[in-house]
Amino acid sequence: MDILQIPVLRDNYTFVLHDPQTNQAIVIDPGEAKPVANCIEYIEADLVAIWHTHHHWDHIGGNQQLLSQFPALAVYGSQVDRERLPGQQHYLSEGDILIFANRKAQVLYIPGHTQGHIAYYFPPVASDSAGDLFCGDTLFAGGCGRLLGGTAEQLWRSLTRLSQLPEQTRIWCAHEYTQNNLAFALTVEPHNEQLQKRYREVVNLRRADLATIPTYLGLEKDTNPFLRCESPEIQSRMKTEDPLKVFTRLRKAKDRF
Repeated sequence: MDILQIPVLRDNYTFVLHDPQTNQAIVIDPGEAKPVANCIEYIEADLVAIWHTHHHWDHIGGNQQLLSQFPALAVYGSQVDRERLPGQQHYLSEGDILIFANRKAQVLYIPGHTQGHIAYYFPPVASDSAGDLFCGDTLFAGGCGRLLGGTAEQLWRSLTRLSQLPEQTRIWCAHEYTQNNLAFALTVEPHNEQLQKRYREVVNLRRADLATIPTYLGLEKDTNPFLRCESPEIQSRMKTEDPLKVFTRLRKAKDRF
């Protein structure tokens, strides 16, 4: 399975998954139609489906135009987002399985950013390979999504769950927020040497106009404060040792950053 990462809008990423054996493709969270259509034309593939993580406009903005251009498209999304996703025909719940490129994608219900947010997780195909997680706006490189419909406890539990996936899992999140996220992380865990090193690397990547996505779960667990609510330094700065309270205060502090 080939994964093509397409910058759209101001700082979003849309992902086209391509099966070179069948020459079929699917698109995850098309915020715009034209870049997706251009990609499909370039790789000369048959676009067969749209998979959504949630209903926000910057993830669904390309649906109508893509459906007019590719009328046979199947549109998938959370059952909670029924009537919010243009053209939706398939309503997904926790534990559902989708098949693409002879790989199983597990549907994970991960509310918090929104009430209906889901992710698509492709487990690794071999012991020495990486799985792939398409997590929308729940987990970012160095950060997490805002609370725009869900609760802090929901988002904390969702992130805790994602943190239990294999550390080599590739994280394909939907925004290029990494530099800002890590700048905030340094304000709450300034003595984290791995975080310091990562921030320098990300600054260099962005100066060269290069993407910082995908990231890896192991790296996130070492440097992302929202996955490090048991860090003594972060707990000290948040003035509590309760992980949920740490997370809630971190999220509020990031909102003001």
